[in-house]
Amino acid sequence: MVKTLPFADLQVPVPGFGAMGLSFGFGSNLTLEEAEPVLLKAIELGCTFWDTAVIYKAGVNEKLLGDFIRKHNVRDKLFIASKCGFIAFGENAVENGPGGFKVFNGLSVTNSPEHIRKYIDGTIERLGFAPDLYYLHRIDPHTPLEESIPVLDEIRKAGKTKYIGLSECSAATLRKANSIAKIDAVQAEYSAFETVHETDNLIDTAKELGVAYVAYSPVGKGWLVDDFEYQSPDDFALDDFRRSSKTVSKIFDNLTYTHM
Repeated sequence: MVKTLPFADLQVPVPGFGAMGLSFGFGSNLTLEEAEPVLLKAIELGCTFWDTAVIYKAGVNEKLLGDFIRKHNVRDKLFIASKCGFIAFGENAVENGPGGFKVFNGLSVTNSPEHIRKYIDGTIERLGFAPDLYYLHRIDPHTPLEESIPVLDEIRKAGKTKYIGLSECSAATLRKANSIAKIDAVQAEYSAFETVHETDNLIDTAKELGVAYVAYSPVGKGWLVDDFEYQSPDDFALDDFRRSSKTVSKIFDNLTYTHM
């Protein structure tokens, strides 16, 4: 059953809908026609907090959602989050291939002011509207927060997004970023199989600062659905990042152990 939780100055529905797997990461690249039944069902169920990112098939996932939203005229029904921070285009782009994500070599992650300004404009073009929430997808250790966070605040003040956030950061990074400009959300993995943020102070820090904690992969990257059909990492498609996911590997290891 869908509920609502406070987010900044409004209520958002939970659970949300992570759109990544429609185009990227899970061995699928659906057309609009193939994705439509899934997206319509999400709306029917009230799962209307949707998450996408530029890196999901180099903007394809954002455009897929934008095309669907325009076709069905449902912008007013949805809360849309997207993310920048990975280089999605050009020779240094992060690629999805056999074994999952390409190894991040420092060039593939950037929080530079130029990147943020360029990518938010691309997101708006592909979606056809400004996202409600825009995250830094990962934290770039080579770009000081004093350079990146003011630019997130800048695009918020310019109306290019309503809210700003960080994805997969430490509690210390969240606290420092929030001291520079108000951070509305932090996104991090959280499920029955991934509980590290209960003990590393990230959840507590988010609560203290009034930052919404947005959990991704709450069903263990698909494991907690009724008909999870995979018996080992090798059963996933070659371009399904779960073949090399540490979380999924731990689940399979525990399953093997309990059957010994």
